[in-house]
Amino acid sequence: MRLSKKNKTLKILFVASEASPFVKVGGLGEVMYSLPKALRELGHDVRVMIPKYSTIDSAKFSMSMIEESLFVPIGENAGGPEGHMICNVKKFLDPDNGQAVTYLLENEEYYEQRGSVYGYDNDPTRWALLSRGALEFIRVNNEWRPDVIVSSEWQGGLIPNYIKTVYKDDPVLSKIATVFSIHNLYFQGMFDHRFISEMDYDDGQSEIRPIGDPLMSKMNFMRRGIRYADIINTVSPNYAREITTPEYGELLDTLLQERRSHLFGILNGINYDAYNPETDSHISFKYNAKNLKERYKNKEILRKKFNLPDGNDKFIIGMVGRLYEQKGFDILMEVIEPMLNNIDFEMVIVGAGDSKYMSFLSELEKKYPNIKAHLSFDAILARLIFAGADALLMPSKFEPCGLSQMEAMRYGAVPIVRKTGGLADSVEDYDPLKQTGTGFVFEKFDKYALFGTLIRAIETYKYPKLWEGIQKRAMSANFSWSASAKEYAEIFKKAIDFNLQSKKI
Repeated sequence: MRLSKKNKTLKILFVASEASPFVKVGGLGEVMYSLPKALRELGHDVRVMIPKYSTIDSAKFSMSMIEESLFVPIGENAGGPEGHMICNVKKFLDPDNGQAVTYLLENEEYYEQRGSVYGYDNDPTRWALLSRGALEFIRVNNEWRPDVIVSSEWQGGLIPNYIKTVYKDDPVLSKIATVFSIHNLYFQGMFDHRFISEMDYDDGQSEIRPIGDPLMSKMNFMRRGIRYADIINTVSPNYAREITTPEYGELLDTLLQERRSHLFGILNGINYDAYNPETDSHISFKYNAKNLKERYKNKEILRKKFNLPDGNDKFIIGMVGRLYEQKGFDILMEVIEPMLNNIDFEMVIVGAGDSKYMSFLSELEKKYPNIKAHLSFDAILARLIFAGADALLMPSKFEPCGLSQMEAMRYGAVPIVRKTGGLADSVEDYDPLKQTGTGFVFEKFDKYALFGTLIRAIETYKYPKLWEGIQKRAMSANFSWSASAKEYAEIFKKAIDFNLQSKKI
């Protein structure tokens, strides 16, 4: 039964390079599981399509063949002399997720023979094949066709491009609206877009190179997705505003300004079932906002795990995630030693990344017994930091959305963040006069702003009732996917309207 036009049931296909539970490298994989699930719970028919990598366990995920020997054209012309590539499409019905449908594009050379998802010289070919393979599958699959296709990151940028050019007259594909989702504008393909030569510049309007053409690596898939999509979406409202400026626009700000009326930002959610301090099997003591005394027991567990001195209640700052410039480690390096020399607090860090930051932290550990670093990512240790640390530090230079701050808030670890991207949308600065706020926020990206905000947090911690008030407000914030899914459904409807309007021009 179809709903009213206002509440129309949508058929939505997400095409992505990764999706949990099949393969998850970063946050995109989690989004490709949680967002479709939340949309299904709203009544929409949502399916996902990813490559069938060799690492996907066929015994665990029982698949059926639904399209054998799918011909995928290499060049612009479906019947042209360039030829075709051959793929299969398999289907998985998830018994643990309401029989949710996932399509897997199978190709021996480009997916089955690859042990990793990313990092190959022919990645442009692999993502072009995924994009065009998905579209050709839709053309021949009479069983189900989407109203909207959502493609993500630069890897999915060719889908809107193909539909608006190669398939603009196709009776099936031309009717499908496209949404291009930007999770991080910084990553735009195989070459450094910030130092591109005039010869290699791609305006996004030239003919798409044939799949497998070495020159495809010179195409800016991100630019093409932005230029041709009916809707461009980012993972937070503030990031959507930021990327229209030269500071954050990564040389695409002018194009994004041109398409501003088609640009939207929706804050990602977190999985409330997986991240729940009342039920989390990875922490020793379960608790909620009404029972924070149990949380303090996890602080002692955290101390023992990181070999910090027992029997004190020193302020513990945690950090979780990648050790990169984006995460603000340059300004942290400038302030951390003066703080350790003059202020009595402790710090625990879990993550890996650039060698210069890892070396710095290793040397820091040798000099100061109150800082500990686990220099590889460990999801269980991350949970322990959320459940035991007093605060979570994210001094990011830029942060499209950020999930760690929301996960930490769910567990009562108070976020200390820079006011950028999704951090600005998710953390409210503490106001001691009004007794409002869920964390500590600084604006300017420099050592003085970071230093001042850290001191402000450490001093506030000395007043237990005030600190508990911040914790409780943070824990009560709603970052579930259900709210985000409703917003996504609305922009999908806008995409359909925009696509219809484009046909009338």
